[in-house]
Amino acid sequence: MKYLTSLALLLPLAMAGQQFYGNEPLAHTYSIVAIDESTGEMGVAVQSHWFSVGTLVIWGEAGVGVVATQSFVNPALGPKGLELMKLGLAPSEVLSKLLAADPGREVRQVAMLNAKGEVAAHTGNQCIEAAGHQMGEGYSVQANLMDNDRVWPEMAMAFESSQGQPLAERLVAALEAAQAAGGDIRGKQSAAILVVAPESSGKSWVDRRVDLRIEDHPEPVKELRRLLTVHRAYEHMNRGDLAVEKGDVTLAMEEYGAAEELFPDNLEMKYWHAISLANIGKIEESLLLFAEVFRGDSNWKKLTPRLIKNQLLTVDEATLERILKVE
Repeated sequence: MKYLTSLALLLPLAMAGQQFYGNEPLAHTYSIVAIDESTGEMGVAVQSHWFSVGTLVIWGEAGVGVVATQSFVNPALGPKGLELMKLGLAPSEVLSKLLAADPGREVRQVAMLNAKGEVAAHTGNQCIEAAGHQMGEGYSVQANLMDNDRVWPEMAMAFESSQGQPLAERLVAALEAAQAAGGDIRGKQSAAILVVAPESSGKSWVDRRVDLRIEDHPEPVKELRRLLTVHRAYEHMNRGDLAVEKGDVTLAMEEYGAAEELFPDNLEMKYWHAISLANIGKIEESLLLFAEVFRGDSNWKKLTPRLIKNQLLTVDEATLERILKVE
């Protein structure tokens, strides 16, 4: 990545002849690391006027912690930070060790949090103003190249005042507060959020509770909020499917209804809701949903008979004909 051929003009070097940022990408940005003290979930979220900011800035591992590494990014601080926290070192010890070995420490901005809720943060004195961080109980907010120095205090306030909400929603609230306070002086481009489980199950796909990335968008934080809502809707769908498998029809219908309320324009959610209703004998109710789905996209009608073979749809031939005739 040859992003920074002229950046030597921006900052004095702390060591003569040393290119601290060399081939590493810029990620002047605002971010938050935090723990949900009630669930133990840990999360990190970020926004920047740079493409695909989540790729190198945010790091996390279930049962271990989360890291945000930004400004003139040293991406190695993410995985190395997690590795050392996994060995039992506190974030403050980890950060001290890693920065001591990094000649570009004064252009770095880093925050770390472990599964105990301990935090540490660093803002190098050569980070571009406005730059700073603020640590609180179980969280740290940090920002550089901001429009003003109110950004990170507003993030802290938003996070603290959102207690009671799920962690992911609180992290996005902090990003929204940063943007409302002025945000990145250059503008907006990408955002990302990662929430991991309090303990490792050995299954990363289970342990990554939320993992959303907006790579390039005119309103990345707003889009992140929208996708988080969609994510919650699909969580309800998954719980509804599980309830169907266990024969709990009442719970399944509640979960499907909650999903559709969050994402009312999604035809697929309504379709599988209709399939579940048909399978449990609630044919009249299912026909209303089938009709709405088929009007929206006739391919769902085309798909429906194919579900008989693998028993995803378990109605008899006469009922299938009724379904396919709805308008």
